[in-house]
Amino acid sequence: MAKSFLLVDAHNVIFARPELAALHRRNPAAAREKLLQILEGLQDAGDTRVVAVFDGGSEKKAESATSGRAGVQIFYARGADEVIERLVAKYAAMHRLTVATNDNLIRTAALAAGASTLSVDQLFAEIEKSEKEVGQVLAKLRRK
Repeated sequence: MAKSFLLVDAHNVIFARPELAALHRRNPAAAREKLLQILEGLQDAGDTRVVAVFDGGSEKKAESATSGRAGVQIFYARGADEVIERLVAKYAAMHRLTVATNDNLIRTAALAAGASTLSVDQLFAEIEKSEKEVGQVLAKLRRK
């Protein structure tokens, strides 16, 4: 059975969301952490593994890490767009892969490779839906 992955163009998401973009202007590390917290919640709520790719890193080769408790996979790369495109080309045929970005070139490459795409607004609609569902489950458990 194919695994489901959400590949997030992380800085694209940060700059598309006014609250994250404002935070990034004051404190870039805090904006990255806030986005990772949001993505951890999404991963916790479902069966989709989340991978966030940030622009950054000291070399062309991507540096990898894992976030806090939920284990969102993180890549930092100077060529983040190229890393996303390579990941999509390599894994879209093997897994259910969705790419979250507003970057039209990345969206086109993802669709051509057989992945699905979400705009940043669609991603946050999914996050809100997931948070609401988790809240409903918790409310039912509290009533018991």
